[in-house]
Amino acid sequence: MKLLSWNVNGLRAVYKKNFLEWFKEENADIFCIQETKAHKEQLPEELLKREGYTSHFAEAEKKGYSGVAIWTGIEPLGVTDKINIERFDREGRIIQAEYPEFTLFNIYFPNGKASRERLQYKMDFYETILMRMNELLKQGKEIVICGDVNTAHRAIDLARPKENENTSGFLPEERKWIDRLLKQGFLDSFRLFNSEEGQYSWWDYKTRARERNIGWRIDYFFISNGLKNNLKSAFIQSKILGSDHCPIGIELEFS
Repeated sequence: MKLLSWNVNGLRAVYKKNFLEWFKEENADIFCIQETKAHKEQLPEELLKREGYTSHFAEAEKKGYSGVAIWTGIEPLGVTDKINIERFDREGRIIQAEYPEFTLFNIYFPNGKASRERLQYKMDFYETILMRMNELLKQGKEIVICGDVNTAHRAIDLARPKENENTSGFLPEERKWIDRLLKQGFLDSFRLFNSEEGQYSWWDYKTRARERNIGWRIDYFFISNGLKNNLKSAFIQSKILGSDHCPIGIELEFS
């Protein structure tokens, strides 16, 4: 089972570039997309309806902002796009899909750089997700969390850690949240296969950082510990262009 995740920084924009070519070529079982910046009625039919897939969208109230989507070739047992906390739900940041083997969360976590208020919003969102995961783990659920987490975990996960110690996305409290998530019972799938430096998933457009690989690894697949033996690979598709992020993925195998 192949799962891919990509913050496309605008689904309509990436659709005009290479999105459908990538989609067809990858032939994944589940595609998880973040920062769609679109409502369904703004999207072309061939994007909404891909043969062999059903699509699900979570939309922000504000047009051209946030939003997540999944295309799934495996029919989910159920899908929801709500956390049931209004200030989070109005930004369209989450889709939860139930499968027989696991519960999938496709999440576009908030960015905290704009202001102190947005940083607090981000930390509150983090806390809500942590509590929700704890509840599900206690119920014996296996979980896959993917998406743009908007935080680099360790110094190895960004090109210039020293210069960014006081920048949202690498603040101690943000990084500690990932520590807590892992301690709670999750694994950073990519780091189970790759411990090298220079492995990034986001590069700043304005400074043309991608050309120099001055990046951050802020996109993740976290899996619950019980799925470790099912995980066969985890990877970053750093050569795929079209956004300031690149796609990431995992492969799971179930007997």
